[in-house]
Amino acid sequence: MKSPLLTLPGAVPAEGVDEGVAAHYGDLFREQRALADGTGFVDLSHRGVVTVTGEDRLAWLHLLLTQHVSDLPAGQATEALILSANGHIEHALYLVDDGETVWAHVEPGTQEALIAYLESMKFFYKVEVADRTADIAVVHLPAGSIAEVPQGVAVRETPYGRDLFLPRADLEAYAGQAGPPAGILAYEALRVEQHRPRLGFETDHRTIPHELGWIGSAVHLQKGCYRGQETVARVQNLGKPPRRLVFLHLDGSEVHLPVAGTELRLAGDGPDGRKIGFITTSVRHHELGPVALALVKRNVAVDAPLVAGDTAAAQEVVVEP
Repeated sequence: MKSPLLTLPGAVPAEGVDEGVAAHYGDLFREQRALADGTGFVDLSHRGVVTVTGEDRLAWLHLLLTQHVSDLPAGQATEALILSANGHIEHALYLVDDGETVWAHVEPGTQEALIAYLESMKFFYKVEVADRTADIAVVHLPAGSIAEVPQGVAVRETPYGRDLFLPRADLEAYAGQAGPPAGILAYEALRVEQHRPRLGFETDHRTIPHELGWIGSAVHLQKGCYRGQETVARVQNLGKPPRRLVFLHLDGSEVHLPVAGTELRLAGDGPDGRKIGFITTSVRHHELGPVALALVKRNVAVDAPLVAGDTAAAQEVVVEP
């Protein structure tokens, strides 16, 4: 779905998964600094929006999600996953309940598969699931923003900012009063700095929540049964995940960033060394320079110098080995 804000001055369209919104508006670092200072907004109108209504909505979702939501207070933001039977991550939901409706935004293009699964699990519960992507746009206001939130709009307030579920018809008018726009690249740079994983970027077909640090924030360990819970409990109680998320500082003298999928090796092993991980997201940060998130084998020493392709990389621990 193409955003009308792509007509704003300087807008350069994003590509790939984030196609449909602006990558940037002409000055990536200025946009990052504005978000870090709590000003401006990010157009996330390409993301899928799903709602669940009905008196059983929270109790029903509690049975399906990794998060404890049966008693979720109105207005309290949370995030949750849906796992496969083997505990692999299939969906990530960023949700809030407004007292009548659960609002969730999800990765672009994943809402149809999510809704198909939810519909298959309705049984006798009094719930209605709807795809609201066509009429609702997600807008992100950074932490510290004093931009006004329109009355009646559902809001997810988190330590990283507020996500607004705004009527799509109001998007252009709201953009005119919300401050300078920032593109998805600025948003992604701050996400990487904050070590926050993203479905389809930090995940592949075999990712389990422990590898990305999603235990606690998206997975509640004291709730009842849900699909994939056996794997979560077994790894939590009896073992360790095979991989772990790390934050990388990349050699700033390189002209090109190592792209997602670039293999990681131990620096001491040379160019023919064995693969010990791979880049998941790489960005240029306005203060930190080139940085990245990556998945590495759990037993890689936390102080081991790495090489991403031909680029030297120093790691910071995100998930403990």
